[in-house]
Amino acid sequence: MSAENPLIFLIRTLIDIYVSILMLRFLLQQVRADFYNPISQFIVKLTNPVVMPARKLIPSFRGYDVATLVLVISFIIIKIVLLASINGITPGAIGVILVALQELLLLLINVFMFAIFVQAILSWVNPDPHHPVAALLRSITAPVLRPFQQLIKPISGIDLSPLVALIALMFAKSIVIYLFQML
Repeated sequence: MSAENPLIFLIRTLIDIYVSILMLRFLLQQVRADFYNPISQFIVKLTNPVVMPARKLIPSFRGYDVATLVLVISFIIIKIVLLASINGITPGAIGVILVALQELLLLLINVFMFAIFVQAILSWVNPDPHHPVAALLRSITAPVLRPFQQLIKPISGIDLSPLVALIALMFAKSIVIYLFQML
């Protein structure tokens, strides 16, 4: 196993964390999550320094917070270019855009997978349904889980729809990886 350059690790980790938080902000806005929730407030306060100036330049479009989405893509592109530069590579614009698009799609799928997985684990320990984490997880996962819950009814009180949704998301993830490898 080869050691990773510590600078590459640091850049990748910090940007990936912030991009994930920006993506959560975008998703929470799309599902109209409770923004008085303390976790929502935390996400808003962490992202406001970049989102608010971007919103002055990039307006929303049909209810979509385009500014936040552009920021997610921009930070992914910055990460790709920085990591390539550290490795002595000058990436082409088309290559950077394709890798950024792939990372965006994979991030979106991973956020849903993680949220469904955590929600399923929490359901086993029967948390307070009004807990801020449980409420946000329900908000984020509802659009993905709803179609599966309509198709697959609980069997003896056990809801298998999260399992089927996770399998579908893993399948979608493998399709994204496969398609971008073909390019």
